[in-house]
Amino acid sequence: MAENTTATEGGKPGVLFDVDGTLVDSNYQHTMAWWQAFRRFGHDVPAAEIHRAIGMGGDKLVAHLLGDDRDPDQDTELDATHSAVFSTYWPGLRAFEGAGDLVRRCADAGLTVVLASSASQQEVGVSRGIIDADDSISAATSSSDAENSKPSPDILQAALEAGGLEAADTVFVGDSVWDVIAAAELKIPTIGLASGGTSEAELRDAGAVEVYKDIRALLDAFDDGPLQALAKPSSSAAKP
Repeated sequence: MAENTTATEGGKPGVLFDVDGTLVDSNYQHTMAWWQAFRRFGHDVPAAEIHRAIGMGGDKLVAHLLGDDRDPDQDTELDATHSAVFSTYWPGLRAFEGAGDLVRRCADAGLTVVLASSASQQEVGVSRGIIDADDSISAATSSSDAENSKPSPDILQAALEAGGLEAADTVFVGDSVWDVIAAAELKIPTIGLASGGTSEAELRDAGAVEVYKDIRALLDAFDDGPLQALAKPSSSAAKP
């Protein structure tokens, strides 16, 4: 385990959670929404390639998949079409088993919980309703909080500021290599989850300090895992 998964003396420990593919089972819906958006504008992009790019912000994803020779004037329309198609999936979205329980467990252990999402404010609101642990969430970000999307670290920096946290006292829980890359820019260790469809090997190769199958596995290992290790210094300090 990385050394900075233990809070520094006097620091307020916190955990940043990615949302899509981490707390909410939505990566494949995002993949199909992007697939349909690309098709509507005449781009035949294989779904497998789209899925591997999920976790990037929409602007980065379009550039990554279509390249520099695309018509950049289409980027905004593609993103808007993806969002419109994705909204049709909202009624069927579900949180991963244990998502709300883990968020509450983290807060009960003394961790400041922040959702580090680059989705729209409306999508973040939908996800928060699905997770159903709002009393334990201290703050949440959305696309309006960062100029550059993942794998740039801007949204994570915004999440730190929203929670009143320092990178040295924080861990990030995410499901994509783009999550790991973004967090590494701020020297925040990432706990990877394979629930979004990225393999354990890929997450570890990207630099994840630990990898779990899904939220339930991370929750089941809480007492002996990195989240409890981060929370312990503040718990000890609170004791007389």
